Amino acid sequence: MPTTYTAFTRLPAKDLADALSEALEELEPEPTGVGVFEIEDGSGTWEVGGYFLEPPNDIELALLAAAYNARPFVVSEVPDTDWVDKVRRELTPVVAGRFFVYGSHDAEKIPEGSVPLLIEAAMAFGTGHHGTTQGCLEALDRLAAQGFEGKSVADIGCGTAVLAMGAASIWPNPVIASDIDEVAVEVAEANVSANGLSDKLTCVEAAGFGHPDLSARAPYDLIFANILKQPLIDLAPDMSTHLAPGGFAILSGILTRQADEVVEVYAQNGIKQVRRDVIGDWVTLTMQKSE
Repeated sequence: MPTTYTAFTRLPAKDLADALSEALEELEPEPTGVGVFEIEDGSGTWEVGGYFLEPPNDIELALLAAAYNARPFVVSEVPDTDWVDKVRRELTPVVAGRFFVYGSHDAEKIPEGSVPLLIEAAMAFGTGHHGTTQGCLEALDRLAAQGFEGKSVADIGCGTAVLAMGAASIWPNPVIASDIDEVAVEVAEANVSANGLSDKLTCVEAAGFGHPDLSARAPYDLIFANILKQPLIDLAPDMSTHLAPGGFAILSGILTRQADEVVEVYAQNGIKQVRRDVIGDWVTLTMQKSE
């Protein structure tokens, strides 16, 4: 397997981080991928990282860091690893209410009467092992157990589409899933196909609700958004517009200390907290729009 290299730095503002990530893409050798992440410690710090198949140019990285008020890049060599095999060894099935999230290597472990959701090891982001995904599946299971049936469901920022697949697996109605990242949409479509749900579940590439198919299916009686605090806050007005009166929103990607702020913003948009669940450091909010 080819050796890969990473180069990471941190910056004090999102606009600087976004600008640096664009500049990073112009380097030679060209990175195979670039990411921008908010450091969830309340400091307002952002991390920018690039992945390379050849060692990046230290001088160019130093110039970029200086130009964008970033810390010096930390360059690391990533050891050769068969990541798919590693994930297969380390990922164990997850039980979240009636749902059983598993890889094909654990197919023989599916419990009788469960709703199985297959996520292949090569597509392991958002498998249910993270507390946010598990919390959302448990919230979905709870709503269904209370007699709710999602007739129009959307999963915004879907990742592997595990939440959308959960809804499509228990209800007969069509579901739509979206993600801002093209690769995530491809992963979602592969997982949907592997679970035999392609006739019920559509995946689209979109930022928030910014796709005509999402608008055409509104209003929704259930919307998942398992993303991060700030994108959730930014999404609140659109969430209110696209959610039917009395409809539910299941929100996560929120640290415990961030939950009150999210709840307050959504309340201002007519969507109030019904339940709050904590798994580790993460909160899942079940919200409902006023009738």
